[in-house]
Amino acid sequence: MNAHYLNKSSLFNQKSLSLLAALATSSLAMAQEKKSVLQTYVLDGGPTMLLILVVFLVLIALVVFNFMNISRSKFCPGGLKEELFDHMTNCRVRSAIETSAADPSYLGRMMAFALPNVDATQPEDLGRENVEVAVADFTANETRKNMVWINYISLVAQAAPMVGLFGTVLGMVGAFATLAESGQADPTQLASKISTALLTTLWGLIIAIPSLIFYYFFKNKLNSYVAECTTTSEELVNASLQTINQDAYFAKIPEGLA
Repeated sequence: MNAHYLNKSSLFNQKSLSLLAALATSSLAMAQEKKSVLQTYVLDGGPTMLLILVVFLVLIALVVFNFMNISRSKFCPGGLKEELFDHMTNCRVRSAIETSAADPSYLGRMMAFALPNVDATQPEDLGRENVEVAVADFTANETRKNMVWINYISLVAQAAPMVGLFGTVLGMVGAFATLAESGQADPTQLASKISTALLTTLWGLIIAIPSLIFYYFFKNKLNSYVAECTTTSEELVNASLQTINQDAYFAKIPEGLA
């Protein structure tokens, strides 16, 4: 009975060892395959892949920065809008200026720059023209500063394929130099070298395509926030005008027929 039990136990141990060996062999084969993929699609690109890596890291840094920089809280926060509307509806322009100056957002700085141009001696329009000119000046200045970082993404989109092409040309020069030295054309060897040379162009395009997408995404997002802030500035002035000229405003609206 014990011998039978020992034989079964030995057989079980042998099967377990065989299974573990198979798993280890499979894992090693997968690791070698992964290494082969890394070698084939990245490392074989040569020294130019280092430049491609630098360009890729720059793109990541710019995308993260613009996501953090171009946000509603930094451009047109809802709480600030409500507070400014309350002040301007009640014609508390100085309070609106102080509130704006205390807020570092785009709208806050815009209103702190534009509202001092409100002229109470002109109740018919409160000096709207001067306010609009101030808003336009502020927008031109600030938008240009924000566009600098977005334009760098466009630069990456243009530079990445050029760096990739440089690596490809360099690889092709090396391939044909080897061919000239050997004096004979080995199609297999030549195809392998050309494939390696084209890797840098492949990675250049992989970086350039999302760069273009991010460029237009951030550009449109910035323009949308700037337009919202500009519209808000007009609405704030209109809120004060409607309060000051309330009687005249309602006098233009008929109530029944005479």
